[in-house]
Amino acid sequence: MEEAPRDCPGADSAQAGRGASCQGCPNQRLCASGAGAAPDPAVEEIKEKMKTVRHKILVLSGKGGVGKSTFSAHLAHGLAEDENTQVALLDIDICGPSIPKIMGLEGEQYVEDNLGVMSVGFLLSSPDDAVIWRGPKKNGMIKQFLRDVDWGDLDYLIVDTPPGTSDEHLSVVQYLAAAHIDGAVLITTPQEVSLQDVRKEINFCHKVKLPIIGVVENMSGFICPKCKKESQIFPPTTGGAEVMCRDLAVPLLGRVPLDPHIGKSCDKGQSFFTDAPDSPATLAYRSIIHRIQEFCGLPRSKEEEPISC
Repeated sequence: MEEAPRDCPGADSAQAGRGASCQGCPNQRLCASGAGAAPDPAVEEIKEKMKTVRHKILVLSGKGGVGKSTFSAHLAHGLAEDENTQVALLDIDICGPSIPKIMGLEGEQYVEDNLGVMSVGFLLSSPDDAVIWRGPKKNGMIKQFLRDVDWGDLDYLIVDTPPGTSDEHLSVVQYLAAAHIDGAVLITTPQEVSLQDVRKEINFCHKVKLPIIGVVENMSGFICPKCKKESQIFPPTTGGAEVMCRDLAVPLLGRVPLDPHIGKSCDKGQSFFTDAPDSPATLAYRSIIHRIQEFCGLPRSKEEEPISC
């Protein structure tokens, strides 16, 4: 996967797409559109399409394997539990589209009447097919998803992104810039090898002026279902997400403990909340989802009043 240069000036910089470090970057033309060059007409087209989408949330991770797509799926499931809330989940992990499997979809694009899904995985003849695309083709696919899909009237559009800070991230942020993104949820695990990459993700958000809703520490300990004792499977050697969030002044939305039922539910394409409603992980998820709803300003349920940001 092609990445932006290490000394990238940032998508909103006056030098975006023009600086010496931009030469050869697959995102050069896209960045230059915001620095005085002719803007991509798709930006305004997407802005118009997104007028019926109230809240747009990106789910990011610095490293793969931290449970980002699992979190995206269960964020969608949790929000859609209120039948009056319309939710869609967009999978832009072009090379690793796992959302169709996690959501239990085979050719279908609706999990429930109020929960729809779009993914490049629906376009593959086999789930084992590799997507071998360079940056421009990925950007085109994301543009097509945002502009050409009939999203309808939505309360939430959740965008599951690939790990890192590359083509897909720049594309979705820039294409949605005029339509307003509520913010990003960053997923990490407790160990420093994951936190190190999440710090890069936080830096990316600052550079592109993407609000950070908060950080979720996934796989945060294991609570024995019998004795209820907690064990640290992945010890937070540098203090975990809590210390990182305090140092960087970023909200910590919560911690989700390990639970074997989560993996089993994802493999079956079912909601973990249904399979294990009393699990500590379910309770943690619900608390985190409530905080995200508070940030966005929508009520947790139809009986509650909205909470302003």
